[in-house]
Amino acid sequence: MKIKIVIAVIALFLLAVWAIFIEPNLLFVKHYRIKNKNLCGIRIVFAADFHLRKNQEYRLKHVIKKINEQKPDILLLGGDFIDGISLEKSFSLPKTAIYISKINAPYGIYSVVGNHEYWSEDISLKEILVKHGINVLSNENRLIKVRGKKLYVSGVEDSFSAEPDIDKALKNTGKNVIALTHSPDIFPKVPDSVFLTLAGHTHGGQVHIPFYGALFIPSEFGKRYSDGLIIERNKKMIVTRGIGTSTIHIRFNCPPEIVVIDFE
Repeated sequence: MKIKIVIAVIALFLLAVWAIFIEPNLLFVKHYRIKNKNLCGIRIVFAADFHLRKNQEYRLKHVIKKINEQKPDILLLGGDFIDGISLEKSFSLPKTAIYISKINAPYGIYSVVGNHEYWSEDISLKEILVKHGINVLSNENRLIKVRGKKLYVSGVEDSFSAEPDIDKALKNTGKNVIALTHSPDIFPKVPDSVFLTLAGHTHGGQVHIPFYGALFIPSEFGKRYSDGLIIERNKKMIVTRGIGTSTIHIRFNCPPEIVVIDFE
């Protein structure tokens, strides 16, 4: 009986070490191939939920290196660069922006703002990103031309903390529209004219129990939009598990990731 207790204690200790110190510091690259002949050959990297803490410059350097290794045409960012709502406890956003600006994405870097940026109530955050060449889209869009091919990136404000306006975000767009947003909860309201929606926010739940799934998803839809490729009524959405952690700084069976999308 004592041996079983000792084994159980050791197993719990090892699981705790893994969930607190090892898995949160991993970084996987998740690949998707999306059919769209009009955009064939274009590569997008999508990253969200950095949640960088004060002492995590090493982490940011690793993320930047990993993104550059994917050789994206376009980099899309889903917000939540800071940790919590306290800028004092987060890694410097100006330094974060400087590092991100070093990413080689020849057709641009585009971002939306996450709920943690809104909660910080620092109105200069968007200005900091823009100053360093990161295009922040707040219910607006941009036409991007990649080797003669056209696509629109439409940035929709976060449905969790701001005022999303899809009609405004899609105004004057044509075909090949990608909706970029922080929270996936906007997805049911996205029109069929948008062929792909990209979102973060959920972190995949951070903790996945085998045969059960995520313990908690910060979404009014529960696990419906937890992570991965979601298809509803022929509409597609990719929800990334994100890079960092929030509130409880652990991950189990839900490793951090960046997303690579190749159109074919």
